[in-house]
Amino acid sequence: MPTRRQFLVLSSTAALTGLLSETPASAADTAQPYASYWHPATILDWDPSTDRDAKYNRSTVPLARRVVPAGPANAHARPNEARVQALVAYAPTSGNPAQGSLDMNYYATNYWQYIDELVFWGGSASEGLILAPNPTVTDAAHRNGVRVIGNVFLPPTAYGGQIQWVRDFVRREGDRFPVADKMVQVARHYGFDGWFLNQETAGGNTQLANDMRDFIVYMKKSGLRVVWYDAMTDSGSVSWQNALTARNRMFFEQSDEMFLNFWWSTQGLANSAALARQTGRSPYDLASGVDVEASGYNTSVGWASIFPEGRPHVTSLGFYRPEWTFKSATGPADFYARDNRFWVGPNGDPSNTTTTANWKGVAHYVTELTPITTLPFVTNFNTGHGRKFAVNGTVRSAQAWNNLSLQDVLPTWRWSVTGTGTKVTPSLDWDDPYDGGTALKITGTPQSANDVRLFATSLELTGASQFEIVHRTGTGPSRLQAVLRFGATERVLDLGGVSGAWRRSVFPLGEHSGATLTEISLRVLPGAAITAFIGRIGVTNPVMTPPAAPSGVRVEQVSRTNATTASARLTWTRSPGAIRQYRVYKWTGSGRIFLGGTANDAYFVPAIPLNSGETAQIEVEAVSEAFDVSPPARTSVTGTP
Repeated sequence: MPTRRQFLVLSSTAALTGLLSETPASAADTAQPYASYWHPATILDWDPSTDRDAKYNRSTVPLARRVVPAGPANAHARPNEARVQALVAYAPTSGNPAQGSLDMNYYATNYWQYIDELVFWGGSASEGLILAPNPTVTDAAHRNGVRVIGNVFLPPTAYGGQIQWVRDFVRREGDRFPVADKMVQVARHYGFDGWFLNQETAGGNTQLANDMRDFIVYMKKSGLRVVWYDAMTDSGSVSWQNALTARNRMFFEQSDEMFLNFWWSTQGLANSAALARQTGRSPYDLASGVDVEASGYNTSVGWASIFPEGRPHVTSLGFYRPEWTFKSATGPADFYARDNRFWVGPNGDPSNTTTTANWKGVAHYVTELTPITTLPFVTNFNTGHGRKFAVNGTVRSAQAWNNLSLQDVLPTWRWSVTGTGTKVTPSLDWDDPYDGGTALKITGTPQSANDVRLFATSLELTGASQFEIVHRTGTGPSRLQAVLRFGATERVLDLGGVSGAWRRSVFPLGEHSGATLTEISLRVLPGAAITAFIGRIGVTNPVMTPPAAPSGVRVEQVSRTNATTASARLTWTRSPGAIRQYRVYKWTGSGRIFLGGTANDAYFVPAIPLNSGETAQIEVEAVSEAFDVSPPARTSVTGTP
């Protein structure tokens, strides 16, 4: 076993440089845009007008407002105290596709309700030290009210770090920091929220430390968030404190948050919280690091040091590499089971986290948040990846895919089912989606009325508001009801009888005008076995006119990928008004083939069925937040040998 000091070094360097051993992405298809990455010298030359990938890397989804639910799931969890920061590596630094790919196997981040900030982890000496998030992650996070932070990794010399890179990073020109200016420009152009600074290169001095502090002050003036990692000290040396101390205080005082290295102690965190208060800061601006890259929920954690029983949280919580749930899984179903256990606990129910296990799930300590605060709200339970893609109940693509830009807001509670005796089992199903790649599936033989709590909301209704649900239950009575809660009051909506095919039901809510809808649940009445699929749930104020079509659709580049398939870069002018996403299709004469989608006004189509000499008609349509669809805008693509 490693000594304490050796393990500290491994946690802070080897673990933090885990991406170095990964193989960079192939450049076989030069049309494929990837997330941007630079060294300090190369970012100075970046210009979005000349970077051919820049327009494909933009996130356009605004940061949603989140609130604590009116009826939180777990009485043990404490709201408005500790926050959760997640450092996630989705792919090697040079291999993050800008807009998804044709592969279901992807870390489709699902439990946004427990995350406050996501750091797009990466960076390596050989590829680049400054990594901007790809827009798919930012789109999904922002839709859920979660900030996204780019990463700067100045590595230890043992992993290729050079002290000159640090000096280049904080180099001044008069009263300016040129690298900081470029990083601000990058974040604003790409639409993410700030930068995580991880300086682990040895060889610094007091002047370099002061320059880094001034760099942070300068960047903060832009309004971007800055998160500091506990490594460099006021002397310029690298010495992980595992706490807030006099040695790293100068960086914390200028940053929005600090991620504390993993080898903290109970007393060290208590002292850190006290020192934070002395500086006029919240102790929740400190994130106590927990390295889960190797063992996930099997990691031994001193939870009581961060979350003492019956008392306020001491600090916030920082997870390093929670995508372990994906990387350790044998397939999608195993990933979802592991992810549920990681965030919710071994009982799989955020309202019941009682267990003798050390890992009780984040839901045991931290109250979930909901971004469902404005109308319209519509979800198709789309998780952002799948085996196929359906549109309004018809499968339009049999191609596996991932694209978090298309992810919907998923259920707040996964899964909380009330009732006595045998209960139904909710799950997310990839075999029979209604719109996107996933539907909600409910199976079982309930012995009592079961309420499946789904969405916490804070929606003020109007006289025009309506509730929409699309479902099917096969043969026999559905025994399915929707339950809408307005604080302590509930309204029960009977969803009808036989539903062999997808069935859309709409219920006016005008009588509740001015009231606030606080929860959406489904009730399954007792009886025989049931298998129900729910494809869509929405609360909207319907509009009479669909969104306008995008205009000026233009083909930037077509690349032959094989004898029957081509890729293409497309751009267009956005439709006026609020648009949730754009969907791209190939028209075949007998129907449409779904090619992909984005919230952006530029999209890389990875695979168009296209023979040599064939001209394909491409259609781009705008989709509103309520899933109203515009007429298509059209262009054509011709296959070349």
